[in-house]
Amino acid sequence: MNESQTIDIHAHILTQEAMSLLHREAPEIAPRLSPIDADSAVLDVAGTPYRPFPRGGWDLERRLADMNMAGVDVQVVSVLPQTFLYNQDAALTATFAAIQNDAIAKLVSEHPTRFVGLATLPMQAPDLAAAELRRAVRDLGLRGAMIGSNVEGRNLDDPTLEPVWAMAAQLGAFLLIHPVKVAGSDRLKSYYLVNLIGNPLDTSIAAASLVFSGVLARHPSLRICLSHGGGFIPYQAGRMIHGWQVRPEPKKTLAESPRESLSRFYYDSILHSAPALEFLIASAGTSQVLLGSDYPFDMGMPDCASHVRSLPIPAADRARVLGGTAALLGLRPADLGPQSG
Repeated sequence: MNESQTIDIHAHILTQEAMSLLHREAPEIAPRLSPIDADSAVLDVAGTPYRPFPRGGWDLERRLADMNMAGVDVQVVSVLPQTFLYNQDAALTATFAAIQNDAIAKLVSEHPTRFVGLATLPMQAPDLAAAELRRAVRDLGLRGAMIGSNVEGRNLDDPTLEPVWAMAAQLGAFLLIHPVKVAGSDRLKSYYLVNLIGNPLDTSIAAASLVFSGVLARHPSLRICLSHGGGFIPYQAGRMIHGWQVRPEPKKTLAESPRESLSRFYYDSILHSAPALEFLIASAGTSQVLLGSDYPFDMGMPDCASHVRSLPIPAADRARVLGGTAALLGLRPADLGPQSG
């Protein structure tokens, strides 16, 4: 792989074909679009509207043009978190997941140099989720899955989720954790705080739950990436390590310091701040930081590649963040072959 190639590991998609198939399956739940103007629409999923949903979310021509303008060579695409549907009947969610995963696999096959795919899973039914992850990776060629930061209020340390972690570890799957139905939402209704604070908060809860429950210690091959720069995990990792040393509660399940588990997280670069991203790279290392845009949402970073290129860090470090580390994780188009250099 060309060392300068950029791989954006955090981008969302909902193809028009997938919407049509989902509507055929369950029209009252399936996502639908109501145009606002030429560039955006209202997205409605199961009666809950989201606005504005930018055109690039469903229009492939617009997406490719935006990628070219942003200098993004490859997107690792995943579904919209609005379509997780963990609150629906598990069988219906499993069907919706299979339809969307098939659609992403089809997109990848039609544009093999521009896209890599992640699956979505029916996490409210862990056995079904594990089975769909296996199908998505082994049969469809997807590289892992994007999952929610909680499952209808259950933290990711819930023992019933063990089949998902075991399967992901066995497959070597890449898991991107994305916030959903965030904690404290009753106090975050004003000022868009549900996203500004709620999203990084819930990602932090998810990460801490995985560490202190021993999920990462039990599965040393798990590869988990925290979205939006990891919430406050990078900034407060020292507090967690200290807490484990001085308090009995963090030791209840985790017999060893959380330091090693914390060091294994990957992070996307979506921080909207050069100093914050520099801190993340310095503290986590370039082997753990991956380019991300959150395309097409307005809270994303369409300039993610130029943002990284502008950092005052060594060229080799920039190359790793822009795509080198993602390639080593298997998040590169299969037809490009092994990473060069």
